[in-house]
Amino acid sequence: MKKIVTSESVNIGHPDKTCDVIADAFLDAALSQDPNAQMAVECAIKNNKLFVYGEATTTANVDYRKIATEVLSEIGYTQPFDIVLELSQQSPDINQAVVKQKLCANDQGIVFGYATNETKELMPLPILVAHKIMQRYEEYRKTTSVFFADAKCQVSVCYEDGKPSHFTTILVSASHAKEFDLVSAKIMQNVIFPTLEEYKQFVDTDDLKLIVNPSGKFTIWGSHGDSGCVGRKIVVDTYGGVAKVGGGCFSSKNATKVDRSGAYYARYVAKNLVANGLCDRCEIEVSYGIGLAEPLSLAIETFGTEKVSLDKIYEVVKNNFDFSPDNIIKELNLLRPIYKQTACYGHFGREQFPWEKVIELKI
Repeated sequence: MKKIVTSESVNIGHPDKTCDVIADAFLDAALSQDPNAQMAVECAIKNNKLFVYGEATTTANVDYRKIATEVLSEIGYTQPFDIVLELSQQSPDINQAVVKQKLCANDQGIVFGYATNETKELMPLPILVAHKIMQRYEEYRKTTSVFFADAKCQVSVCYEDGKPSHFTTILVSASHAKEFDLVSAKIMQNVIFPTLEEYKQFVDTDDLKLIVNPSGKFTIWGSHGDSGCVGRKIVVDTYGGVAKVGGGCFSSKNATKVDRSGAYYARYVAKNLVANGLCDRCEIEVSYGIGLAEPLSLAIETFGTEKVSLDKIYEVVKNNFDFSPDNIIKELNLLRPIYKQTACYGHFGREQFPWEKVIELKI
């Protein structure tokens, strides 16, 4: 059976991603001073206005305006921004439910983790390549004066009998200077072709369509062409639609928010089950309740690719992993300022993050 699977990635200048990066920069700033900071400070952007809002209970002194201004400057905005703050402390009702002798879940929530052995990163091929194209675009655009930070990529892959066969379509939309008319050639030469070098086995020149800037021009970029806010790219942030998502975003949230830490741990477990050869594909589902120290449910799906019985896989998970929020935070060392770097190019599949490490399981 054949089917085509498509996933997308967006670059740091896309307004939604800009907000994710700013929010996680706030979180890192708080954690660098106060590892126990309870943070959920988000933002929304349009034109030259940035609205910063949310809750923070922390001893850290966070200069929100300065941090936001620095990120906007890194992205390439040259004009000053009007930054409006609307902040309060975390609700004491929530705080007393979370901060106990053993840290508990900050909210109810359902999270998913996924892994597949179709790539060395144990990630689905479409989303992995989409992110790599955007990472290469970001490197390339910084060497020029004609490309800007707002860009999107979409990668379509033909699967045959559950395995990736070949790319069918790669689409890139990149913002550029008005007087520049070599967009397609430059993107092909400096971004798409170099990225595909690593994936030659999936390139079928007779069945590959490459599309650059199908709108014709993309000269109005970022917050001047679109609005943005935190958490609107949850499929981009995870598995590109190949696996389920729980519905909660990651950026802005500290580790007691299980939307984030629980999803990280679910990926960690799924990846290690695949890496240790227990299955070819794995999806983990976990649910939590506010104020509770242990998860409410755990489900494991291996899509018929298991090498041992599912009962054995559940036993391995029980003997090797602890899904309690308190343990997740300790095992993955999540009270550190590591989050700004997660906000763009996917939270999964990049080896620098602790939830991506592979361990030897007791089987």
